[in-house]
Amino acid sequence: MIELVAAERCIACDKCIDVCPTDVFDRGVDGVPVLARHQDCQTCFQCEANCPVDALFVSPLTTRDPGVGDIESVTRSGLLGSYRARIGWGAGRTPGARVGVGPALGPDSVAIIS
Repeated sequence: MIELVAAERCIACDKCIDVCPTDVFDRGVDGVPVLARHQDCQTCFQCEANCPVDALFVSPLTTRDPGVGDIESVTRSGLLGSYRARIGWGAGRTPGARVGVGPALGPDSVAIIS
């Protein structure tokens, strides 16, 4: 679920607003997206993946994560834009398909590494 928008990083490009399939965001008066319908988030990661400045963090949980903390702790922990980095989107990153890791095939198997 979308946890936060780092307003100080946001460039008000509206990409997160445009790609959200459940219309979670509204454009704030300052141009920074506001989590207007937080409960509608489907945890698809499209907003975080498409943010060109890594200003968003989507938790892999489908409900609010009380352990996420504030913007400073999320920034320090490297979580802002971490999904986007993992899939290799953004300048200087290796596309995810080149380092893709698949799911384990069974309880005793290891992940598939391409």
